[in-house]
Amino acid sequence: MPRPRAFDERHVLERAREQFWTTGYAGTRMDDIARATGLGKGSLYGAFGDKSGLFHLVFADWCTAVLKVAEEQLTDGPDAEAFGRLSSYVHLMADNTAADSERRGCLLAKGVAELAQHDPAVAGRSAETMTALLALLRREIVAAQRHGDIDSAADPEHLAAMLLTVVRGMEAVGKAGLAPEMLRGIADTALAGLPRPSQ
Repeated sequence: MPRPRAFDERHVLERAREQFWTTGYAGTRMDDIARATGLGKGSLYGAFGDKSGLFHLVFADWCTAVLKVAEEQLTDGPDAEAFGRLSSYVHLMADNTAADSERRGCLLAKGVAELAQHDPAVAGRSAETMTALLALLRREIVAAQRHGDIDSAADPEHLAAMLLTVVRGMEAVGKAGLAPEMLRGIADTALAGLPRPSQ
């Protein structure tokens, strides 16, 4: 009968996430994670497998958190509030990026840039996450179209893709050092550019 683990798995994953987030996958050694978590390498290997297995768990948790934030903003509520929900989400992403004073960026983007070309698990999970984000944005855009806040003739799929690109792009340029007021201006400009019904 296996012995119960004598550590908090969630805490260990959080500490490992911080390490991967700070130094990237290639720049992180199991010795670094052992030091960050306070566990021996043997315990880490026994509980999580190798570095790749541990990163996959951390990456999946991050993707889940990214979707949760979006779901909390894009709630599929009344059509009359759909444009406001879109606005709140895009502005929240700008504010979160502006608040990243360490300029670590997003672990999702970091993981994709570093691993997706050679790691099917990272590529697959990131694609699932982007597809889910697109669906949330598209649903709110359709609701705003029904209410007359966005031109009903516009393609909601294309508009959702544009907003997703803006949100993900803000994270990239924010990491590169673009000023917070510029990030907020990008959010304002993207929202103002959504096609309105002709009068």
